[in-house]
Amino acid sequence: MNKVEPIRDKAKIAELKRILREQSYRNYILFVLGINTGLRISDMLKLKVKDVRNKTHIVLKEQKTSKNKRFLINSNLRQELKDYIKGMEAEEHLFQSRIGKNKPLTRFQAYRIFSEAGRKAGLESIACHSTRKTFGYHHYKKNKDVALLQKLFNHSSPSITLDYIGITQDIMDESIEKFSL
Repeated sequence: MNKVEPIRDKAKIAELKRILREQSYRNYILFVLGINTGLRISDMLKLKVKDVRNKTHIVLKEQKTSKNKRFLINSNLRQELKDYIKGMEAEEHLFQSRIGKNKPLTRFQAYRIFSEAGRKAGLESIACHSTRKTFGYHHYKKNKDVALLQKLFNHSSPSITLDYIGITQDIMDESIEKFSL
């Protein structure tokens, strides 16, 4: 099994967004929500329209940790969500399966959506966790604050966070690239 990596190349992120948008607005929004919040797929799939309508933050109890979390919805994402939920009822799942009435998309369906789009974009090892890792990677590159990211991800140490988002591997690769005897 391949290790899931963050999407480091912003051009590839844009390409993936385009591919997903062509598939469906739902698939696109699922990806955009993930890369802009760092939420786990299990938490995103539980969201309902009422959780994001007219909100500045997503407030939820994380499925994995059972901890309460509050995530800011940035202004661009807020507008995307506003457009996406137009005409939807408050109790509707944000990411509905096409099978059944008001049934949430399953984790397996989300995996298929992301991995198929990743293949079309020429990316390997893309899965549900790629959105969370991509958020973490780019958040770290922009802010260089591993302690903040560690807190956002509920990790026990900075080294776990850096390894998780692929920074440790990048540093090792760069050090070997510049090393020659």
